[in-house]
Amino acid sequence: MTVQLDQYRLLGRSGLRVSPLSLGTMTFGAGQGWGSSDEDAARIMDRYIDRGGNFIDTANFYGQMGGSETLLGRLLADRRERLVLATKYSLTTRPGDPNASGNHRKNMLRSVEASLKRLGTDHIDLLYLHIWDFRTPVEEILRAFDDLVRQGKILYAGLSDTPAWQCARMQAIADLRGWSPFVALQISYSLIERTVERELMPMAREMGMGVIPWSPLGGGVLAGKYTLEDLRGGSSGGAISRKAINAATGRLSERNLAIATVVTEIAGETGRTPAQVALAWTLLNPAVTSPIIGARTLSQFEDNLGALEVSFTAGQIAQLETASHVELGFPHDMLASPSNAMVFGGVRVELPNGR
Repeated sequence: MTVQLDQYRLLGRSGLRVSPLSLGTMTFGAGQGWGSSDEDAARIMDRYIDRGGNFIDTANFYGQMGGSETLLGRLLADRRERLVLATKYSLTTRPGDPNASGNHRKNMLRSVEASLKRLGTDHIDLLYLHIWDFRTPVEEILRAFDDLVRQGKILYAGLSDTPAWQCARMQAIADLRGWSPFVALQISYSLIERTVERELMPMAREMGMGVIPWSPLGGGVLAGKYTLEDLRGGSSGGAISRKAINAATGRLSERNLAIATVVTEIAGETGRTPAQVALAWTLLNPAVTSPIIGARTLSQFEDNLGALEVSFTAGQIAQLETASHVELGFPHDMLASPSNAMVFGGVRVELPNGR
């Protein structure tokens, strides 16, 4: 069934309406070899908004220490109010300064003030903790988020790249103390990264956080950009390339290329592109609210939007999930085994809400 960008979804346990695809702007204002030009960024933004898209994702670290936010401030201008603008804090913005990074209150407040200036706005719709630092007490994080919400500088809070048990713990504390809850969880999720199905995604659904997948194309691996020759090719030389990043992070591997081959085969069967198939698959998971598309050019962006029109047969879904299967591990495998029948004593008990 075809979905449109202006068929909005509620974000987690909130009344905030967001598009089914989020526009990622990590390549905006980057000035790197693989970044978007300012002209391409403007065209992509215009097209996204014209189609009804309203969910923009950035971070204070993107685009050479804030370049993405600065460019967004110029591009959005008088269109700012109709958009849901999300940014992040945590990563270092002044190397060598111990308090210019991390999850603590000082860095959160300092980062928000700087982001507001770069974005040219008086509030941020959604602020994410960008990455877990294993240092800051959770009560400090929660209270700082709540203070910013009460001040009107941010409207909603979210988490990114954080262990599931910490996410659940913080959400429970926020609920008990009447502090602002987290409404979104941004994590890596794609056909080559399904380990988040073990804990993070079911936790998010249970605890009221809409999942916002980053890198749903696996760094371009699922778009069919790479072959086995790229594994043997070594360094591409010069500036750091997307290929080098994918090799260093393990996304470029024989296993993942085999998954990409199945994606390409199904793309041929459906008359779609591999990128559209990979993106559409992430939307099948009921925990997912809005995958982030991070196109560098307008043509890539237009292609990504086609994911909203993809339909799969049951057989095609089974092919994709078999090729990308990951073990859930304990206790999930045990709970799904025949021994689970001992819990119910032969009585069938349906799950609520289709779960």
